[in-house]
Amino acid sequence: MGPLLVAHFVLAAVAPLLVFWWGRNAFLVLAALPAGTALWALWQAPQVVAGPSPTWTVEWAPAYHLVLALRMDVLSLVMTVVVTGFGALVLVYCARYFTSAEPGLVRFAGVMVAFAGSMLGLVLADDLVILFVFWELTSVFSYLLIGHDAERRTSRRAATTAFTVTTLGGLTMLVGVVIIGETAGDYRISHLVSDPPAGAAVTVAVALLLVGALSKSALLPFSLWLPAAMAAPTPVSAYLHAAAMVQAGVYLVARLAPAFSDLLLWQLLTVGVGTATMVLAGWKALRQNDLKLLLAYGTVSQLGFLIATLGRGTDAAAFAGLALLLAHALFKAPLFLVTGIVDHGTGTRDLRHLSGLWRAMPATFGVALVATASMAGLPPLAGFVAKEAVFEAFLHPARAGSWPDTLVLAAMVLGSAFTVGYSARFLWGAFADKRDLPGLAPATTHGPGPLFLAPALLLAVLCLFGGPFAEWLSPALAGYATTPGLTAAQSELHLDLVNGVGVAMVASAVALAGGLLLFRFRARVARLGAQCALLDADAVYRRVLRTVDTLALQVTGATQRGSLPLYLGVVLLTLLAVTGIPLARVLSDVPAVEPRWWDSPIQVAPALIVALAALGTLIVRQRLFAVVLAGVTGYGTAVLFVFQGAPDLGLTQFLVETVSLVVFVLVLRCLPGRFSTPVLRSRRRWNLLLGVAMGALLATLSIVALAGRQHPPVSDAFGAAAQQAGGSNIVSIVLVDLRAWDTMGEISVLAVAATGVASLLFLLRRVPNAARHAPGPSVPIPDPAGDPQQHQQRWRSPPLAWARATAGVRARATEQAWLPGALAIPEERRSVVLEVLARMLFHTILLLSVYLLLTGHTSVGGGFAGGIVAGLALTVRYLAGGRFELYAASRLQPGSLIGWGLTIATGSALAAILTGHEVLTSTVVDLTLPVLGHVHGSTSLVFDLGVYLLVLGLLLDILRSLGARIDEQSEHAGRPQEVRP
Repeated sequence: MGPLLVAHFVLAAVAPLLVFWWGRNAFLVLAALPAGTALWALWQAPQVVAGPSPTWTVEWAPAYHLVLALRMDVLSLVMTVVVTGFGALVLVYCARYFTSAEPGLVRFAGVMVAFAGSMLGLVLADDLVILFVFWELTSVFSYLLIGHDAERRTSRRAATTAFTVTTLGGLTMLVGVVIIGETAGDYRISHLVSDPPAGAAVTVAVALLLVGALSKSALLPFSLWLPAAMAAPTPVSAYLHAAAMVQAGVYLVARLAPAFSDLLLWQLLTVGVGTATMVLAGWKALRQNDLKLLLAYGTVSQLGFLIATLGRGTDAAAFAGLALLLAHALFKAPLFLVTGIVDHGTGTRDLRHLSGLWRAMPATFGVALVATASMAGLPPLAGFVAKEAVFEAFLHPARAGSWPDTLVLAAMVLGSAFTVGYSARFLWGAFADKRDLPGLAPATTHGPGPLFLAPALLLAVLCLFGGPFAEWLSPALAGYATTPGLTAAQSELHLDLVNGVGVAMVASAVALAGGLLLFRFRARVARLGAQCALLDADAVYRRVLRTVDTLALQVTGATQRGSLPLYLGVVLLTLLAVTGIPLARVLSDVPAVEPRWWDSPIQVAPALIVALAALGTLIVRQRLFAVVLAGVTGYGTAVLFVFQGAPDLGLTQFLVETVSLVVFVLVLRCLPGRFSTPVLRSRRRWNLLLGVAMGALLATLSIVALAGRQHPPVSDAFGAAAQQAGGSNIVSIVLVDLRAWDTMGEISVLAVAATGVASLLFLLRRVPNAARHAPGPSVPIPDPAGDPQQHQQRWRSPPLAWARATAGVRARATEQAWLPGALAIPEERRSVVLEVLARMLFHTILLLSVYLLLTGHTSVGGGFAGGIVAGLALTVRYLAGGRFELYAASRLQPGSLIGWGLTIATGSALAAILTGHEVLTSTVVDLTLPVLGHVHGSTSLVFDLGVYLLVLGLLLDILRSLGARIDEQSEHAGRPQEVRP
């Protein structure tokens, strides 16, 4: 299971390249993996039904009850076949639905396969945390698929609506996941179902989980996003909104029903909301004129039907609900595919403009006839058998039989009547002859090709044979109904095409008659529906968003005044109050601690320097002076680290302070040299008092923490752990071995921060395309071999262009310029000494960075320190030669370095899984090489290499955005700007 899941995401990464090479026919190749997965699942069916369920488990973070666990039982088997089998058919359909020239088709292919992989992971997950991860991935990928046509406002708006609603439900669900997992002490779904926890906290958690399920499956009050999502291409609608994404909420209800269906709150949120959604959405479907919208509201209605059935929690309802889930996918997906065929052939989906297509597209009409008949629940199709099983489940006195079940059954019969009505409306609207329309002649339409129609035709055939041969599926579906919590004998559960004349058959006949009457008087029904419309869900949603935005603006305006000192003061005062008051109460109980003022008198000097520099920042008026004094505090702290016997920490502090100083100086170029207004003496006193109070609080907390220690320090075991990891640098080993998860989180935050910095500084105004692509002002590039005035080129976003165009300049400038990029700087602003030093030291600094990377496991250094040193090498080139020299020094883009760094670090972390170990497990390597001799190392070096590249990319991103970009903007604005701060 695990390799198949990984294969989907690998194929998603390769899919854009395949589409780029082969055009739309690449979808036929992409369909092979989902199809193979579906066949594999069917091959596993006998073992799954007979038990025990196959599992695939990898220990992730056992201390936190987190396990990468996949499991296939009967429910997962059915969903796997639906997700992968239907996914394969939709990908085949895409090969003829799109043209090779479709904009964004390359991206669409990758996202579609990634979505299929996410759904596969969701239905196989046996851990709530893993399930939530895949749950959110489906939301992200569906957002990209719904908004495929980004040029259309309706697509963007529909994608945003779907993402907002489903993410709101997902975050609510996350809280429920944490509550129920921590309450039970276990996140394994199979364990929770077999031994469900109880209590008020569990009830709250279940309610939160159901909010996520209802939002994902578009039940009331979250149903607005699904009809809006019909702006997506038809393959997306057929897959996401008929057989995959919307079924995720149904799957979650089915998965948890055996454990929690006896809760009253569960019954109200599943059965109550489900039946209400079935009726109201079915009523609204009767008034739709767009074929996709009609199917969308019909889908919402059927989803309510499914959740009401599966949420009931009886054995018969579970059995019938699983049959209905399979039947729904079989008839709803081909109807969406047929709608796409009609749209392609006629150019419209409006049933008021369609007439006579049954003659122009007879094969398509046949497919639609079978699928709509199954949706309406007509014999002998799959939909009829499933609907009869549902009615029987709510009628059987041994399993249900109470008056609430009777009431629910009556609502389901009413909803089924609406289903018959909108099914007839779809078939009539798309294909029938209409007296008020002249009819579409075959010359004005074109029927689908064999491959275009084949997926829908195959599904229609399955609908046709799903009724007579439904009994074959009974043993498999009964395996889910006998899950612990749903006590029943498999022999009592079976699907029959003919059960004789009974209450269920009468209910079906009533629904059929009622639906035909609704269709017969469809005009009156439409008028009545328009008069009875209570609320416009989309308008309510927009109004809620505007209210939230207004409230946010008001709160922000009242609390965010734009004063950073005020914000910091509030934070520090809050910390003083929240921490200082309880601390003062327990100080009398703290054992006396003998203070140790220093280990060596030499430590007094840097401590005094740090204190004086901190005080000086409160007094000076010049920004640069204040920045230098702030840097002195950092350098002094680094010296204290060295004196304390922590050279690795001191080196890192030195490097970070240097980078911070450079960043501050780059930013100060855009600010006045002095603070705009003098700081009042009273405010300075207040700042001094607050700073002293915070220092005293932190010192006291440190003393109390040391005095209250109950156990030996964790660091006592670091020496032995370092030897086991094959190294002697405890600091580096802690970062890449012992606390590697922390490092992984930190570098991820660095990647996000770099993206944020670049996004803020490279943001361009919205301008017409012609103006946006117009060349910018020229930047003179003197040519030492000729007249500078005769060799000018225009540069805009020059990193790659400069690398190509200045190759000749560099070749001719060997004897006249140490740095080729410095030729773009006016002579009066150049420093020959700095250029010479930069040229001489650049490669040496780079070698030093590589040395620090390689020796970090056994000596001072590491990937973080090495990356900063490499970034400082580029900083020297930029300070000496300006932005063009920076472009010439690094051909790689910062985003590429950051991406590769994060990929290498993540890949090395996950590589341990392939050998059966925990994530981030490292291995000591000892080799004997011909020239180098004995080489000792660790596989954690690969992880450190990722850190190195990511830090280097971050610094390069800062230099290009805060340095080179500001230089370029200043040049384009006609304002001379110093290249060297």
